[in-house]
Amino acid sequence: MKNKRKNQITLVFAISSLFISQSGFAGMEDDPLLTKFMLNKLEVQDAKGSNPTVWESELWIGKDLNKLWIKSDGERINGKNEDTETQLLYSRAIAPFWDAQIGIRHDTSDSESRNYGTIGIKGLAPYFFETDASLSFGKNGQTKLNASAEYEMMFTQKLILTPEIDLNAYSKDDPAMGIGAGLSNVEAGLRLRYEIKREFAPYIGINWNKMYGTTADIATANGIDPSDTSVVAGIRAWF
Repeated sequence: MKNKRKNQITLVFAISSLFISQSGFAGMEDDPLLTKFMLNKLEVQDAKGSNPTVWESELWIGKDLNKLWIKSDGERINGKNEDTETQLLYSRAIAPFWDAQIGIRHDTSDSESRNYGTIGIKGLAPYFFETDASLSFGKNGQTKLNASAEYEMMFTQKLILTPEIDLNAYSKDDPAMGIGAGLSNVEAGLRLRYEIKREFAPYIGINWNKMYGTTADIATANGIDPSDTSVVAGIRAWF
């Protein structure tokens, strides 16, 4: 009788252990560790006096609520990187389709560079506008505001037109970085892509960039046109 009872207890314990183990694995499957690399832009621009190669990319790794993000964008002219921005961020989901982000960013311009602490928000605004906004804090009280938005207009399942806008503003002049206080620049683009498959799409488009205030004055003094419109061609990919 004792052996029978002992065997029953052992069987119950074994079944319970199996159930707990399977529940644990199910939980892991419900919130797995994922990664994604997005090459939003890799393009050549037909700009005045130069043909820069421009990139904009994002990499994230994490689970449903918590992720680590790396963002990188900039341009390369005559074999040299110029005006680059790199960010390392911790991202936390705070609402459906919205993440709060905090971390550090590193900006370069010619031979100069600046480091910032940054906070921001990224997500899908009403009417399906992809939105990314951040406020960055540097040395000597320098503050940088960056905001961007884009919208996808689907002509067919494969042909998609994307208007977008991006702006930067600063609290203080920084001539070494080519930056003036106030609204620094506004960049707007219109890109038409054809998705050969979901993960790969070539595109063509037009891009407009205009500098304002002291930033425009610094650019003019350095022989740079503060307003520029260029035709672009590139690829968009993710995996």
